[in-house]
Amino acid sequence: MIKNETLSFLKTLERNNNRVWFNENKDQYEKAKDDVLSFVETLIQEIAEFDEEILKIDPKKSLFRIYRDTRFSKDKTPYKTHFGVSLGMGKGSKISGYYLHIEPGKSFLAGGVYNPEPAILKEIRKEISASGDDFLKILEQNDFRNNFRGLSVESKLKRVPTGFEKNHPMAEYLKLKSFTVSHPVSDDSLFAREAAKNFAEIFRSIQPLNNFLELPFH
Repeated sequence: MIKNETLSFLKTLERNNNRVWFNENKDQYEKAKDDVLSFVETLIQEIAEFDEEILKIDPKKSLFRIYRDTRFSKDKTPYKTHFGVSLGMGKGSKISGYYLHIEPGKSFLAGGVYNPEPAILKEIRKEISASGDDFLKILEQNDFRNNFRGLSVESKLKRVPTGFEKNHPMAEYLKLKSFTVSHPVSDDSLFAREAAKNFAEIFRSIQPLNNFLELPFH
């Protein structure tokens, strides 16, 4: 479970997103970060029940930095107001994986393959093109449909990419630039004693998708 104090820190940071306040309250940040890392360690053990590869991940390296890169952004606030944790998804030997986003009122779980390099994206598209029926079966599984509303379509081409038939039956999936799903999480769900186990069960329903997306690389 995530402590209430961790979300309280993020809420306060949002109202005081400046270096002076952050430096004066660095101890609060360290406590919140330690809380998240402790939760991630437990979460990894739960996920390992069905995906042993996850044990290769270092919890500390899975946590994104809270410092924002403001060089090319109009928003110059120096700190993120959330904690992001990537379990796989390009961190490690696998291109697929799981993601945990902790933000007051906006937390979510996600997984799949996010924004892969062109060569990897091309191989995934070829796999979907050749094994469309198998891909659709995964998306139609009960556990998958109960947890997700389908693949995210935020990042998508307007036309079928070069090398594939324009009227291909999997055309809409071939246009995707990422292959991810997400599941909203309430603050109360974060505070639940069985949070790690509950989240792992949702991640379990992503594993068939991850396995499919990894096929071209094994």
